[in-house]
Amino acid sequence: MNDQAQVFVVDDDPAVRDALTLLLELEGLPVTAFDSAEAFLAANRWKCRGCVIVDVRMPGMDGVRLQEEIAHRDCALPVIFLTAYGDIPMTVRAMKAGAVDFLTKPVTSAALMQSVRAALAESERLQAQAESNHVASRRLSNLTQRERQVMALAVEGHANKEIARRLGISHRTVEIHRGRIMQKTGTHTLIDLARIAQESGLR
Repeated sequence: MNDQAQVFVVDDDPAVRDALTLLLELEGLPVTAFDSAEAFLAANRWKCRGCVIVDVRMPGMDGVRLQEEIAHRDCALPVIFLTAYGDIPMTVRAMKAGAVDFLTKPVTSAALMQSVRAALAESERLQAQAESNHVASRRLSNLTQRERQVMALAVEGHANKEIARRLGISHRTVEIHRGRIMQKTGTHTLIDLARIAQESGLR
């Protein structure tokens, strides 16, 4: 993964691509431009931090379809749309899908940079969350099936006696499982265990 966030410009109009690239570079941001959504997808930039500025209407794959592709690949690249049209239905669709902003051309440099900064901040948040989820999943990967069952019931708030009854095992066996779970996950409290379970998607 690159250390510095990247801004990707996707627009079929070369004049727009050049203007946006120049503006962003003057702000000290690394920029890579593409003339189509297909070209961006082919570049396979999913491990990058940053954001995508895309024209909503382009030949071939349009901007909203590109946003959907990005969402399906679960990467930390928020999308900013540019359009020359006041297309309200498409705007609503894009915003519901998680677009950071939807700007009408010609957009001012101040408005664009405000959106880019918000998108980069969102990218950082998404990246941090993804890394946290990965760490949590790795910690849980060493748990046995029975330990996962005990953990799931424990983080739901069930006492050892109730866990033992539900799983048909002894109270002492539950205590042993809970000790091993804490050891394997590197946690010391039930709150820590619940957080890891949530981050990994177990809850």
